[in-house]
Amino acid sequence: MGNPDEQGPVEEQYLGPVVRRRSQIKPGTTDQRLLDSEGDSEWVHTDPWRVMRIQSEFVEGFGALAELPPAISVFGSARTPEGTPEYEAGVAIGKALVEAGFAVITGGGPGAMAAANRGAREAKGTSVGLGIELPFEQGLNEHVDIGVNFRYFFVRKTMFVKYAQGFVVLPGGLGTLDELFEALTLVQTRKVTRFPIVLFGSAYWGGLVDWLRDTVIAQGKAASRDLHLFHVTDDITEAVTLVTKEVSG
Repeated sequence: MGNPDEQGPVEEQYLGPVVRRRSQIKPGTTDQRLLDSEGDSEWVHTDPWRVMRIQSEFVEGFGALAELPPAISVFGSARTPEGTPEYEAGVAIGKALVEAGFAVITGGGPGAMAAANRGAREAKGTSVGLGIELPFEQGLNEHVDIGVNFRYFFVRKTMFVKYAQGFVVLPGGLGTLDELFEALTLVQTRKVTRFPIVLFGSAYWGGLVDWLRDTVIAQGKAASRDLHLFHVTDDITEAVTLVTKEVSG
């Protein structure tokens, strides 16, 4: 037998930037597959189609939020009960941020997020909720004036950072910690600059700060200067001043 590469020219198919040869060639053209209404619908679950969905989420998010005034993202637990000190602190922080000239962005859910949105709405400011598709999600809270729902966490995270000038982090669970450490990593690696992060509630966050200092930093996994990436306070006025001073300063 001769060398297969010497048996004449190789058949090729060009599909946009993709080249297919030999057994990988697909029948028809891209236009034919687009216009053909018959056949398997499995294509809507493929990775190339997901890329289009991801792109559309970025486009919708950018379009909805591009004209926001300066904003602060407020995070906290969806399980914070209404009427508790934590909830009331969220309301007060939302109001104070609006009075300082900022829109308020939250994850759009209940609990601490609803509290911050409520404070912003009651202060007649811009109240934004960025929701996420989850099996147990309850939808956007009633205090959201501009809401965008996302399928993908990473697209939503981009919106939190891109359209906010800082974070206020109320006591929260794994989702709150996820957003907090995402922001800390972006600041530490200088992917974003001048991005203040305020943790509200020293009793709640104190153990985490102690662990960062006494374990993570003590074992050389982070630098002591990383403790300066965030502030901890129990005072609402101070929280708002810290998160907005660095923005305007």
